[in-house]
Amino acid sequence: MFRLWAKIFKDNKMIKDMVVSNDNPDLRRTQKIFAAIDDICRAFDLSKPIWLDSNIADFKRYDKTRFRQDNFIETIGFDYLEIQVIEED
Repeated sequence: MFRLWAKIFKDNKMIKDMVVSNDNPDLRRTQKIFAAIDDICRAFDLSKPIWLDSNIADFKRYDKTRFRQDNFIETIGFDYLEIQVIEED
């Protein structure tokens, strides 16, 4: 089972969160992450964030990253979206 936790923060307070699960053994880890981000963006009504080099480095190192205004084309009404892997096969 693969689970990704997404949290939206504004003024140092979590205002929304959700957990996305994926138990498809045919998908690679990267595919599971991108599928989870699609589900998160759909649920939170967001455009897909752009992965910058800093996001990739943080995610590789900590299984966690934050997407700020620089990662979105549209204006966002919060400080950042944080994603974190909480369970992995």
